Amino acid sequence: MDSQQSRVLVQLRDLILKGEFVPGERLAEIPLAEKLGASRTPVRLALTSLEHEGLIEQSPSGGYQMRRFTSQEIADAIRVRGVIEGFAARLLAEDGASRQLLRELHECLDAGDKAVNKAEMNLDDYTAYVEMNDRFHKLIMEGCGNVALKRVMDMLDGQPFASPSAMLPMQSSMEEGHQWMKQAHRTHHAMVQAIERGQGSRAQALGEEHVEIARMNLEYALERPELAAELMPGMRLVAGKTRG
Repeated sequence: MDSQQSRVLVQLRDLILKGEFVPGERLAEIPLAEKLGASRTPVRLALTSLEHEGLIEQSPSGGYQMRRFTSQEIADAIRVRGVIEGFAARLLAEDGASRQLLRELHECLDAGDKAVNKAEMNLDDYTAYVEMNDRFHKLIMEGCGNVALKRVMDMLDGQPFASPSAMLPMQSSMEEGHQWMKQAHRTHHAMVQAIERGQGSRAQALGEEHVEIARMNLEYALERPELAAELMPGMRLVAGKTRG
């Protein structure tokens, strides 16, 4: 994939996940090319890739259109992410993590501690936590050395609200959100401890349990659609309640 096609693909995916397009909206090559300052060919190829990722669908009138996602699809993707990350943590525990990786994971733990272990969190604290959280989960996935797992995770990260920090804006708006964030970070500590001690089963269980907070945030967002649309415009792509 050349650099222009890669750039167009990233830009289009970002616009979709930010809620730039409404469900059913036609995604025409020429307007998109003009919007992105690109030629039609990379736009056409990017649309094909986005259909393959499941972000858009073919339009009955030809071309592509924005699709609607069900809340159950998002919940299922979050749950699968937990299984993938849990297995990655298990591999690290059983195969052994390098000193460099453990050092970087502890840097994440320290950064998270500074953000959450205070009476109140401000916007800068939430931003720091999101950056730490993204880095922590990336380190786990890249550190396990399993290319197949990494590919599956890359695909999941491209789905609306399935990436590690996607639902955190809702958590920041909850009265008990700070406490849930502390709990999530305690799980980060426990995962690293399990990895260091070679406790594969425990590391895997912690990884799978960790995503339950994200599923809780999704339910919270669905119960407050106006707030969700304000904090995460892409939520207008999501409809319906989860099975629970």
